[in-house]
Amino acid sequence: MAYVESWHVRSRSRECCATRRPFVDGETIVTALYPDPESSGYIRRDICLEAWSALPEDAEKPFSFWKTTFSDPSGNETPDAVEKLSPEEILHRLVGEDEDHTENTRYILAVMLERRKLLRETDHQLTPNGILRVYEHRKTGEIFLIRDPNIPLSEVESVQKEVFEMLENNGRLPTPALPVIEEPPDAHPDLPNPDEDESEK
Repeated sequence: MAYVESWHVRSRSRECCATRRPFVDGETIVTALYPDPESSGYIRRDICLEAWSALPEDAEKPFSFWKTTFSDPSGNETPDAVEKLSPEEILHRLVGEDEDHTENTRYILAVMLERRKLLRETDHQLTPNGILRVYEHRKTGEIFLIRDPNIPLSEVESVQKEVFEMLENNGRLPTPALPVIEEPPDAHPDLPNPDEDESEK
């Protein structure tokens, strides 16, 4: 069974969830995650600092929250001339599929993107299934919840190899080619030999 905490959370909102005021490019806001009562995942709420400070003491407590900078996405997207999936696109798809066997790969991809300054770890929480790390995309504000699989040192190299193979094959592991088995000439002795001259019969 897949770990539901590794679900992908929707992108950053363009307005405050409390005041409905549109955010300004470069504005510092608060992003908070709350358990979703209608599913096993989490819902995201983006709120301006003024509204966050005005929340009553008995307000619902978030699972995780942090300050972030709002970046206006308008006009920031540039077409990618290469059709090959990027590491973040592969991570996005693997998180959406949420397959058990890609858990290690998801974690390695998240760490790789963090080192490239595309993702930043904003928080980590201890859950019954292990440590859940919260990553935010620095430009889009997308949130990825990734369980830390605590990969043994002996397995790190094989997982990294799998990640590199995915990057080279558009996000999928290559299917091994089936060996071609050639039959010897006398495999079917009862069948006529097309090279045999009819005059020799």
